[in-house]
Amino acid sequence: MNISVLRLDHRRRRDARITTHVCLTARAFGAGEVILSGEHDKKLMENVEDVRDRWGGSFKVSYQKNWDNVIEEWQNNGGKVVHLTMYGTPVQEAVPQIRKSDKDKLVIVGGSRVPTPVYKAADWNVSVTTQPHSEVSSLGVFLHMLMDGKEFDLEFEGGKLEVVPSAEGKQVITHDDKD
Repeated sequence: MNISVLRLDHRRRRDARITTHVCLTARAFGAGEVILSGEHDKKLMENVEDVRDRWGGSFKVSYQKNWDNVIEEWQNNGGKVVHLTMYGTPVQEAVPQIRKSDKDKLVIVGGSRVPTPVYKAADWNVSVTTQPHSEVSSLGVFLHMLMDGKEFDLEFEGGKLEVVPSAEGKQVITHDDKD
């Protein structure tokens, strides 16, 4: 199962930091790509690609102006859609059902107000608590539960930098380019 994330309604001036964190969280927790909708943000996309180049892996970030086309195409290709919201089925109830489907997943996280057609198009509307909080935290919790903790064992091939876990101090290995 491949996991992609659709970030709705990105606004360059207002959302650059939070959308960057959506991308970083998606990458670290096992998604293969983020698709941005809303305003095109070349600089943000370049920054995320730079992280991928330095830290490894094959993560992609792309832009599609119209989110509805992304959802329709995803479903026409047999994929399933998960919308993270505070109004859906509790995550602890939804994830076992979602995991039963081996179809690729498109996980939708909102920006400003999420349009009603997103709720209607989703195969699952999933609540990560019923309290206001960030799309970054929702995405992290959901992906952790969906991956059943396996994201901790992911390896990111080809990176120039690698952290060595340590209880004290910082240890980063720099891998030389061998071009």
